[in-house]
Amino acid sequence: MSSNRNAADGRRTTTTEIGRLEVTGVHDGHPHHGEPSATGTDGAAAGDSPRHDLAPGSPPRWQDPTLPVEQRVEDLLSRLSLEEKAAQLYGVWVGGDSTGDDLAPHQHEMTSEAPDWRGVISAGLGQLTRPFGTAPIDPALGARALARMQEEIVAANRFGIPAIAHEECLTGFMTWQASVYPTPLAWGATFDPALVERMAAQIGSSLRMVGVHQGLAPVLDVIRDARWGRTEESIAEDPYLVATIGTAYVRGLESAGIVATLKHFVGYSASRAGRNFGPVAVGARELADVLLPPFEMALRDGGAGAVMHAYTEIDGVPPAADPELLTQLLRDRWGFTGTVVADYFGISFLQRLHSVAADLTDAAVLALTAGVDVELPAAHCYGTPLIEAVRAGTVPEALVDRAVTRVLRQKCRLGLLDPDWSPLPPAFAGTADGSAVAEGSIDLDPPANRALARQLAEESVVLLANTGALPLRPDARIAMVGPLADSVDGMLGCYTFPSHVGSQHPELRDGVEIPTLLAALRAELPDAPIKYAAGCTVDGSADFEAETIRAAAEVAAEADLCVAVLGDRAGLFGKGTSGEGSDVAELRLPGAQPALLEAVLRTGTPVVLVLLAGRPYPLGDSIDRLAAVVQAFFPGEEGGPAVARVLSGAVCPSGRLPVSVPRQPGGQPNTYLAPALGHRTEVSSVDPTPLFPFGHGLSYTEFSWPEVLVNGAEVGGRPVEVPTDGEVDVSVAVRNDGERPGTEVVQLYLHDPVAQVTRPVVRLIGYARVPLEPGQSRQVHFRVHADLSSFTGRLGHRVVEPGDLELRISASSTAHRHTVPVRLTGPERRVDRHRTLVAEVTLH
Repeated sequence: MSSNRNAADGRRTTTTEIGRLEVTGVHDGHPHHGEPSATGTDGAAAGDSPRHDLAPGSPPRWQDPTLPVEQRVEDLLSRLSLEEKAAQLYGVWVGGDSTGDDLAPHQHEMTSEAPDWRGVISAGLGQLTRPFGTAPIDPALGARALARMQEEIVAANRFGIPAIAHEECLTGFMTWQASVYPTPLAWGATFDPALVERMAAQIGSSLRMVGVHQGLAPVLDVIRDARWGRTEESIAEDPYLVATIGTAYVRGLESAGIVATLKHFVGYSASRAGRNFGPVAVGARELADVLLPPFEMALRDGGAGAVMHAYTEIDGVPPAADPELLTQLLRDRWGFTGTVVADYFGISFLQRLHSVAADLTDAAVLALTAGVDVELPAAHCYGTPLIEAVRAGTVPEALVDRAVTRVLRQKCRLGLLDPDWSPLPPAFAGTADGSAVAEGSIDLDPPANRALARQLAEESVVLLANTGALPLRPDARIAMVGPLADSVDGMLGCYTFPSHVGSQHPELRDGVEIPTLLAALRAELPDAPIKYAAGCTVDGSADFEAETIRAAAEVAAEADLCVAVLGDRAGLFGKGTSGEGSDVAELRLPGAQPALLEAVLRTGTPVVLVLLAGRPYPLGDSIDRLAAVVQAFFPGEEGGPAVARVLSGAVCPSGRLPVSVPRQPGGQPNTYLAPALGHRTEVSSVDPTPLFPFGHGLSYTEFSWPEVLVNGAEVGGRPVEVPTDGEVDVSVAVRNDGERPGTEVVQLYLHDPVAQVTRPVVRLIGYARVPLEPGQSRQVHFRVHADLSSFTGRLGHRVVEPGDLELRISASSTAHRHTVPVRLTGPERRVDRHRTLVAEVTLH
């Protein structure tokens, strides 16, 4: 959820006032944060407040960086009063809004007017909520304002403890003028964890540069129903792809010194009918084998420092009130030692939406007992209600100490408890107080960022179908039609600054350059005459747009080829066709777009369909009449040039579908991860076979996979025997038989013919991107441990079961090129969190 209007009278403004801190600015007609005040409400300078318990001479133990973290935290905790402990368990939302306009549902009801800043921070403060991501703000002025806020927080509390500042960073640092990368569904389409890790490291560097400590990303929800509006924020419908890509993001963000926050723990994406916040009814096996593995891998192999609970409920129990999830599983079984933070207002929702708490005090007790350490975005339950509950004996102070210990441990590891900590962020290195850093001097969208955004976008574009119309002829007469042809909307997901916040400031520029596809294709094909007609809006009515549709069809009829650019506009809670709270009842292209597509198809001009969307859309009978189909999932600021380069042939497409494309709008939910009866059968008239399967994607060159070796030898007629605690080496040769460079994506699937419980027909357990020059051949080696065959058995434990398996080396979840029979021998093994989670992949 977010807040975007800051004036009580409803006028859009970037003024934020909390007690004595006021940051306001306007430069060249565009709002920025300005210089905060240097004095408090009582007129005293910020640095004049006394520090208690800090005797002269050597620093106290909690400030001694030579001591172990646990000893430092224990020492500081012993000095804190109950009020000071509670203050570490919540945030303050700088710029939070209570007007009720342009807000997420319920947000204004729980966001108060600006409190007395000095009173709020007198006991300390755990978190600063989105100081950059709530309103447009120049990076340099914002960093200076954040530093001043930290100075005041340090000066106001007895022990000089700074706050952790957090921001959204799903598609980049979600602030004005920062790079906008492709949305997570596009990350999944790349099948390239190393590239996603590099992106996350760049995002983390930008956050750290201006003084932010924690990022609220990545989203590790496995797509179960593409009607869910937050499909665009998710990586894939396959838990292995989500886990490996998401873990790479975590490694990149944490490598920059930023705390990664895993969202949303757990089950959010499995709501009934794909409705946001909807109840979830999943069995323990689906939870364990599909929804939890990405979180497990991101914690164990990625080292994520924080987890955010989900809004939803699982079989009647909200995760925010579930100690089995947040303590027994996350802490006791997985060994997680970081912080669990609330999704915004999630603790209050225990009372307001879930009705499992009688009041805010009850909600605080439930959440704290379950294992939620930090209330975000602000204090509603963990302030006065929690303090009163402790004093009344309703909840033991030991549970408060447990949460505070985790928060202080995190602050200690971030260096916030060190005696030499400075509120000045790295961007101000070498300056006395940051005042010399001028507005406009911090570049959050440098060329290196844009180059990486371009590469990620190019790798994410999926060529779904092609009858030979692509690449485009450089001199072809082209008609471009569609509501997204000359709009940046199709490039931007919901959690980008222009969509999430900038949309509430129409007077404001996007902050970064975002070329449209029309502009990019004209630049890419300067000799091709391109005529443009929008035809319709993204979600308008066909009856009202009939005339513009006819005009677009006339433009198409006069061209050699028509490029129809259709898809989504992201927005919050129904303000878009995709995004948080923008769920759909069925998967159909929004508005009049199907009518526009039909109109241009009827002209007889070959039509190349380009989909810029946040979810897959079925094409029905249109697929047989289309000359080509290109899919991009909100590809970011460089999405226009990336798609244009694929259309022109400058880039050979290598993206693969992270989510199946249905044939028809009905039959949801359905993913490829289903047992036999979840696929086409003779006992149902509904055929859920997708139009394009998970993992599908075409190229402009041809690849062959001539041979497979198992443990260095050719595959024989008998299964390869492997102990239930052993491993097998499988390698495949891949050759580029075409005349141009290209990248093949080799996918390894597991098929378990007979098991003690029903299993997916196939499931992904490994993959590799293989770049090849024309005529080049490379060997792809997979080392597969028996642990990768494990599943939750009848007794509720994860087991490796002896018996026959098949390893299928494939181009998609249905295009299997080679099959390797394997027989697991020995006893059934029970495995735990120490099991092997990934197949080791090498290229030669």
